[in-house]
Amino acid sequence: MKDQQPYPGYTRSLRDKKAHGAVDFMARLLWPPECPLEHVPVDRAGHLSPEGWAKLDFIAPPCCRSCGLPFAYEAAGAGEDGLLCASCIAQPPRFDWLRAPLVYDDPVKPLVLGLKNADRRDMLNVFARWMLRSLDGLVQEDAVLVPVPLHWMRLLSRRYNQAALLAQALGHELGCPVETGSLYRKRRTPSQAGRGTKGRRRNIAGAFAVRRPERLAGRQVILVDDVFTTGATVSACCRMIKNSGAACVGVVTLCRVVRDVDVTI
Repeated sequence: MKDQQPYPGYTRSLRDKKAHGAVDFMARLLWPPECPLEHVPVDRAGHLSPEGWAKLDFIAPPCCRSCGLPFAYEAAGAGEDGLLCASCIAQPPRFDWLRAPLVYDDPVKPLVLGLKNADRRDMLNVFARWMLRSLDGLVQEDAVLVPVPLHWMRLLSRRYNQAALLAQALGHELGCPVETGSLYRKRRTPSQAGRGTKGRRRNIAGAFAVRRPERLAGRQVILVDDVFTTGATVSACCRMIKNSGAACVGVVTLCRVVRDVDVTI
């Protein structure tokens, strides 16, 4: 009896895996991966060096139960229900809650700008896992993720939307659908970079709309973006989403501003 041979598909698959492994090895040999923050060698793309990790300022409780702003110290009553920050008390936001895993500051800028402007996607899965941890207990079964959209002309020149990339990666982690066709930017606006709060609000006013609102009506909608700065863009988006009949509107971003910084992003 002849020895049983592997079926052709198995042999071909094994050969392809070996070839891919060889290509990957040569790529790492010629272009060794490096930490995007420290520019020192790391074992694989998308990893940070210990020095890079030490630069990141992760947001942890206690924080505002509405906007996720971290408090400097524990306060009486900041338990399960949490407290509201002064800004959310004075002017309740249009969203029901907002969370971000990272403080936006100078050390984290290379990560954000690398994704936003240089199409650096090697850390997308890491970003998604960080964002996932910040959403502990907030995501409902009917949740749908909606990325902050780009105007079609800007998308054509940029070739990708970093908010949509984050939403797709996070949706994979959560097992949630991503709705990219409902919220859209109907008016092309100049960049928000360098503008103050009032200037950003004026610039973005009337820029967003919702098509096919039935896809959002009655559901928890989670808006996804890379950075929360003044809240102008997020507020404009959440207003349109709530007007479409969403039952709850949450927001998750990769990072957020917590103090006065240069928001040239």
